[in-house]
Amino acid sequence: MTLGWAEPVVTRAAAGVVRLLAATWRYRVHGWEHVAAARATGRPIVYVLWHSRILPLLYQRRGEGVALLISRHRDGGYLTTLSERWGYRVVRGSSRRGGEAGLRGLVRALRQGTEVALTPDGPRGPAERMKPGALAAAQHANALVIAAGARASAAWWIQSWDRFCVPRPFARVDVRYSAPLAVGPGKEALRQGLRSAERALHAVTHGAGRPGGSGDDA
Repeated sequence: MTLGWAEPVVTRAAAGVVRLLAATWRYRVHGWEHVAAARATGRPIVYVLWHSRILPLLYQRRGEGVALLISRHRDGGYLTTLSERWGYRVVRGSSRRGGEAGLRGLVRALRQGTEVALTPDGPRGPAERMKPGALAAAQHANALVIAAGARASAAWWIQSWDRFCVPRPFARVDVRYSAPLAVGPGKEALRQGLRSAERALHAVTHGAGRPGGSGDDA
């Protein structure tokens, strides 16, 4: 049985519960000087983050008007509702569904001066493996790429494809930003950018020398 009529009510209620939980998290931010340096160049910025860490990072950057690429998949609808309530601009699309439209929307936002964030392993994995969409958008818009990661002192780990991280009440959340990466023109520059961005994401999410990410390391 489906209860489509109830979905908006359930989604709003769930968003309220998540906001109450998130309000208890205690943030420490590392590497903000990299964001400041990237902004000082006047170039657009693309933030990349693993799908599993999207919730604490969403809350930390709420109200800034960042544009998010969110899947057209049904699950993306719930994330869209939450993101819009937290002050994000949403572009719908992904590498699997509506990918071209999503890429065009991201490039348009970047050229308008909007900072953009997306999960390059979403919407369905494989977990912590870069897809090229984020860097292709950065390449088209001459944008800088910054990897963002979050680790919580205590968290619930949802049994999903990415082991989605939900910090527990009053958890300390350490957010880290990498130095900005530039993606030059051409396919080889894109391939090199993918390798560099994936290494940077592993470092800000799990710490230097942690190429994995399957353990309760947050």
